[in-house]
Amino acid sequence: MSNNNDRHVVPNSDGGWDVVKPGATRASSHHDTQADAIDRGRDIVRNAGGGELDIHGRNGQIRAKDTIPKGNDPRNIKG
Repeated sequence: MSNNNDRHVVPNSDGGWDVVKPGATRASSHHDTQADAIDRGRDIVRNAGGGELDIHGRNGQIRAKDTIPKGNDPRNIKG
């Protein structure tokens, strides 16, 4: 089941790699390397409250999945 915080790292047709939210028409971020896109994707998911990061290969197929836990919120106020 898809979580609203989930993201995918996918190849961009113009080169580089994008971090995209399922169903979105635009990328959350664009990077020259897949490693940079994975790092940013992990940050986005962690900051959103945790979820899944699906990492696609150049062929578009999912090659790895990463479960990201919720980040530590330094605030002690809910919300």
